[in-house]
Amino acid sequence: MPKLRTVHILKALTASVLIAIQAVSPLASSAQAAGLPTLGDGASSLTTGEERRLGDSIARELYRDPDYLDDPVLQEYVEGIWLHLQDAARKNGELSPELEERFAWTLLLGKDRQVNAFALPGGYMGVYLGLIGVVSSGDELASVIAHETSHITQRHIARMMAQQGKQTPLMLASMLLGALAATRSPDAAMAIMMGGPAAVMQNQLNFSRAMESEADRMGYSLMSPAGFAPQGFVSMFGKLQQASRLNDNGSWPYLRSHPLTTQRIADMDSRIPPGKRAADPVPTLEHVMMSARARVISNPGVEVRRQWARLPRSGSFSSLSQLEQVAQLYAATLSAMYLRDWPLAREMAQRLLAATADNAPANIQARWLNAELEFKADNPQAALAALPLQSGNAPQAAPRVTASGNLAGPREAGPSEAGPSLATIDVVERVAPRRPELLLKAEILLRLNQAGSMASPLQTWVTDHPRDGSAWQTLARVWRSQGQEMRALRAEAEAQVAHYDYAAAVDRFKAAQDLARKAGASADYFEASIIDTRLRAVDELLREQLRDKAVNK
Repeated sequence: MPKLRTVHILKALTASVLIAIQAVSPLASSAQAAGLPTLGDGASSLTTGEERRLGDSIARELYRDPDYLDDPVLQEYVEGIWLHLQDAARKNGELSPELEERFAWTLLLGKDRQVNAFALPGGYMGVYLGLIGVVSSGDELASVIAHETSHITQRHIARMMAQQGKQTPLMLASMLLGALAATRSPDAAMAIMMGGPAAVMQNQLNFSRAMESEADRMGYSLMSPAGFAPQGFVSMFGKLQQASRLNDNGSWPYLRSHPLTTQRIADMDSRIPPGKRAADPVPTLEHVMMSARARVISNPGVEVRRQWARLPRSGSFSSLSQLEQVAQLYAATLSAMYLRDWPLAREMAQRLLAATADNAPANIQARWLNAELEFKADNPQAALAALPLQSGNAPQAAPRVTASGNLAGPREAGPSEAGPSLATIDVVERVAPRRPELLLKAEILLRLNQAGSMASPLQTWVTDHPRDGSAWQTLARVWRSQGQEMRALRAEAEAQVAHYDYAAAVDRFKAAQDLARKAGASADYFEASIIDTRLRAVDELLREQLRDKAVNK
């Protein structure tokens, strides 16, 4: 079997909510060595708490993988779609208060060009740039995310584990970690394939057809309430069905892990009322820009980027539709940036700004790209001037409150972070910078040694989004630029907590604690008190991790 093909097979194992398959297997030892949690003998389905713990353990490894990407622009776009679908699931009664409270509801992006998305235990979802780059509209992307969301809300992993009987959940994490390792080592991929019954693995790692059909139906029911065209499901299935007729070259793992049947396609098509049948959903300008960004960032190669950078100079460009022109101009600007061809990048950026002048969401994206260009070209003053005066709030679902009174979404693992009260949410409407602009502006001002004004908005952001590791890291740099080393160390610790690296977090908290002791009477006692409290909480989380590791040895 060719090595490249083996890598694709191993990557395909991550394509949906994975589940354990063998009570005894050589793969189990690798999960035990990784210190993953013990979740019982698998005789009954996982509790929501156990499922979340398993998801946290897998997410910790995903955050360390080189394919993990935090691109604020793409992250906000995809999260906006997912939050609308979560709101629809809540209104439809599919998202229970318990799942909303206990699960992570965290999105992870992967740089890989494979056309893939996957749900993980405990409310984690992964989306690869290859998927964003290939879908024709936000509605098609929403159809995939809606399908995976339904796998989460219907707790398919727990249900399948109950069906499997006495299976160890550690097998799940073991195979995921093995698949991640295989992306960087074909030899490791071959060893894993030879070390276990590969055909049985692939068969049982995938959801049953009944659960796939259930996820189709439940996902479809989210589309209209969330503001997306249900035709997105049908057109996306059409793409996958067409791909299935091609030779299998490993490019469509979503297809292999989510087997299509004519019955499933017909089922989705029949759900569209006859009077409402229409052509494929029309993409927005913002979507084609995000799709272009995903294609460029996913590293197609220098020659391809050179071609994209010059496409708008071709004679046929003027005959293209506005959508095609905007997509090409965005890809050309970003490609020229990667090539460090600043004159060409500036030419394309200006043409992009003009082409999107009458479309506010698209024009904001164009302005962000222009600011990013100037920043990368080492012209921070021009980058600051290029930022929109006021981009407003992100076009996504309004903040929601869980049963415990915390803002829903990515949640702090520690027990001490209380969210705003219900009254606060009801009365106060925050008008804060959107995340891409917030982080980019902070970077620009750090370059200009003028970042002091960013401390307050960043603190507000991480209070509402305590698992935003990138924002914590940026805040640490802002505080350090102001000579506030103790606060900077605490922010660095929180960034590690956000990615479940509790050992590194404890190290940073202890460094901040030592700094406070050395400062003596001049120390900020309020800050020192926060550090002491957080150190105790995270130290307990670390001990729990170490206990799991010791038990599984």
